[in-house]
Amino acid sequence: MRRRLPMAEAAVLRTSARHALPQVYRSADLIVLGLGVMIGAGIFRIAGEQAAGVAGPGVILSFMIAGIAMLLAAMCYAELASTMPISGSAYSFTYVIFGEVWAWIIGCALILEMQLAAAVVSRAWSLYAARTLADLGVRVPEPLDGMIGQDGGFDLFTLFIIVLLTLIVAVGARVGLRALWVIVAAKLLAIGAVIVVGVLYFDGANIEGRIPAPAGPAPPGTDALHTTVLGLAFGETHTFGWFGIFAATPAIAFAYIGWDIIATAAEETGDAPRTVPRGMIRSLMLATVLYIAVAVVMVGMIPYTLMDPDTPLASAFRQVGVGFMAHVINVGAVLGLTTVVLVLLVGQTRVLFSMARDGLLPRGLATLSRFRSPSRATLVIGLVALVLAETVPVLTLQQLVVMGTLFAFLFVAAGVIVMRQSMPDLSRGFRVPLSPVVPMLSLAATLWLMLNLQVITWIYFAVWMAAGFVAYLLYGRRFSVLAPGAPPRPSGERGRHRRG
Repeated sequence: MRRRLPMAEAAVLRTSARHALPQVYRSADLIVLGLGVMIGAGIFRIAGEQAAGVAGPGVILSFMIAGIAMLLAAMCYAELASTMPISGSAYSFTYVIFGEVWAWIIGCALILEMQLAAAVVSRAWSLYAARTLADLGVRVPEPLDGMIGQDGGFDLFTLFIIVLLTLIVAVGARVGLRALWVIVAAKLLAIGAVIVVGVLYFDGANIEGRIPAPAGPAPPGTDALHTTVLGLAFGETHTFGWFGIFAATPAIAFAYIGWDIIATAAEETGDAPRTVPRGMIRSLMLATVLYIAVAVVMVGMIPYTLMDPDTPLASAFRQVGVGFMAHVINVGAVLGLTTVVLVLLVGQTRVLFSMARDGLLPRGLATLSRFRSPSRATLVIGLVALVLAETVPVLTLQQLVVMGTLFAFLFVAAGVIVMRQSMPDLSRGFRVPLSPVVPMLSLAATLWLMLNLQVITWIYFAVWMAAGFVAYLLYGRRFSVLAPGAPPRPSGERGRHRRG
């Protein structure tokens, strides 16, 4: 419980790692990295889905609330990333501030977030790719018809996208970055087309003063496990009214999540103490503007009661007589999901690399290949994502991704408060304004989002964390580089590191 990575050692680690991992990212690259993971198919779907069944036109307020909550968390991340620009992100921050046990717990939360998200998004990519082919009139050979675009079971498209992107990440960040720039540019063009064309059919009457009345108390026999914690406490169905507006925010937070992955690229970024905070905050603000713009267009084109929750934006364009936009949306969704999986694999690789470098995971995962990339860790992550996507009903576990992320946000916000007191003289490339007020607001907003998740999600998360803690006791505690008599760090990092 008392093992902490000394700040001086973290600085040495940062310097040595930069000799091992090539500096790839500039400020603009980090913004593209953030947009690559934050803007996926959700930008074309989530506003209509939440408007139709949860919040009505009030979903626009849900986007704003979620955006504010994410911005508060991003400022806290920015301060810690500017002080400790190392690849482990929240895991490494926690190691220095709170200690090894808590760092392991946050590492488990980040693994849950990124590993499960990669599996979820890969399965969603297959669904959108199959729909795009069908809408374009491309017929799939009959023997393959039952193996693509499937909600569960073996899926060929899911296999294809995970293998392809894993190999791209394994051969180095530069290759992935070039691909990311091209795909992000293409999907931004698709989003721009959606906004421009949608504005032509905007009707303010569909939005103005239209927050539907709450659905009222949950009927007898409602499944408590699939009710939000707040809904269970207050006996509400968490649909429509202000309950619905707040209940929609965790699902929207799922769409925003990803800016935190920028912090994992710190060791590969020039002037990271200043560049990484700017990249996180700017990419989040840009993504928020784009999401709100698409949401306004979507709920403004047709009444929310007429939306198809499965394909809300495409159905809205069809109802106003612009059916060709469905093809633009489908292509944009496929491109968007491609970059999401790509960036998730990059971020997860860096977290796993950091944990292995610290001895908490097998140290072979911290070795670098001839591409000067942690290719072994990347291949392991890709394999696990593939197994999850092909064998587990991952599409039903999206809230677990949100839970893992929000849990890390709690520790980052608390870490800013603690670090200001315990290490006030550290050089910071970015400082959270009005501290400790802003970090405390971030804590409150994050906890609120967590309480709007389903009870079953909390149970799954507790089980995952318990299993992770057992793994720490069996392995990480004994092989940590801070354990007495532990072997030195892998040869991929230069310099000697003392143990405590």
